[in-house]
Amino acid sequence: MLVIKNIAKTYAKSNKPAVDSLSMNIRAGELYGFIGPNGAGKTTTIKMMTGILSPDSGDVLIGGQKINGTQAEQIAAKRLIGYVPDAQDAYDRLTGLEYLNFMADMYRVSEDDRTRAIPKYTELFGIADALRDPVRSYSRGMKQKLTITGALLHNPKLFILDEPMVGLDPHSAHQLKLIMRERVNSGGTVFFSTHVLDVAERLCDRIGIINQGKLIAEGTLEEINDARLNASLDKSIKAEKRTLSGATLEQIFLELTEQNEEAE
Repeated sequence: MLVIKNIAKTYAKSNKPAVDSLSMNIRAGELYGFIGPNGAGKTTTIKMMTGILSPDSGDVLIGGQKINGTQAEQIAAKRLIGYVPDAQDAYDRLTGLEYLNFMADMYRVSEDDRTRAIPKYTELFGIADALRDPVRSYSRGMKQKLTITGALLHNPKLFILDEPMVGLDPHSAHQLKLIMRERVNSGGTVFFSTHVLDVAERLCDRIGIINQGKLIAEGTLEEINDARLNASLDKSIKAEKRTLSGATLEQIFLELTEQNEEAE
């Protein structure tokens, strides 16, 4: 569903790539977690995936369509995406309902479909009573719920979320996790970045760890842990680490990112 081929991005006034020759293949029906330290390249990667930024090199294909291809390819790819950014970008001068109808218009959601979807998600997230209020009056958490709702209205094949749990109350965070799992169970694909490692550990089918712009580990928790153990050159250390076969994602993440920084 999502194929990333050797994408790279270097910002102006920087000698070091924010993303460096990154390749990933995320399948339909998969919930993929993308984790890394601050400044590792997560948001830059997601912005290239969604067409907000153009890669300096490489390609991103969504449903076989290049997000960085011709205009027709870009439009076809973007129609498959529901995107929740790391900052709430809802228009403050609109009411919540006007914003959702604007999003539905952009994705050509029928009147019947939006009439079903808007109440479903706004009631689920507890913002239905605020839809006629201007977005500028919303709290951070309410804006996050509105943005998530807007991204779901067209039933996207690929749901991309950048730090989606930030600002959400526990009930709404739980509902979002259920929605993410329901989407992959029905054949959709979910790609999300998070700093909440226990959520990624419990929720994801596969996990990718990025550090300093490079993918340093990828797979199920068991596969990443096995690769971590096998990478040790010191047999005594390897034997000792094998006793940690049940290592948590947090333990693995801290060890791998620290090793990667030392290698640099």
